Amino acid sequence: MTQAKSPPPGPDGSRMGPTRISTLVVAALAAAAVAWLLISTFYYSGIPHLPWLPVVTLAALAVLEAYAAVNTRGRIDRKPGRDPVNPLLVARFVVLAKASALAGSIFAGFYAGLSGWLLVETTRAATGDRPAAGGGLLASLALVGAALWLERSCRVPERPDDEHEQDQRESRPGQR
Repeated sequence: MTQAKSPPPGPDGSRMGPTRISTLVVAALAAAAVAWLLISTFYYSGIPHLPWLPVVTLAALAVLEAYAAVNTRGRIDRKPGRDPVNPLLVARFVVLAKASALAGSIFAGFYAGLSGWLLVETTRAATGDRPAAGGGLLASLALVGAALWLERSCRVPERPDDEHEQDQRESRPGQR
């Protein structure tokens, strides 16, 4: 088996790699802590009811990114009836996926912290906000999943012929 080689670093020494799950978990935990602190510090009954619009927006973004993942994967694999993919579009999708995964994890952390606090609180206002907070948590997790799927779909598949050609070139240095 061969290990995948990491891409060479850019001119400033940085490189863009797959989104790390640890980064998303840390962002979600930090957002959950901030949400819990903000809600517990301020008096909850002075805050208006949770709106459903952010939940719908997060869910719609998740659906759109999942559709883009399916469509892009089919175009990269050159399935019959699909147009070839524009490399610049794939690069934009990767950036969108990385940003959406981070934003979705921050929203998930916020909604998790809020949901946790609402489950502890026994007021009528807290009981009325639980469905919106739970829906926000589910929509945020769906966005993270769709964004990671889109990022994975944008990878170029490795071709065995390309690896074989590289091995022959590497075995004979100096010959091109």
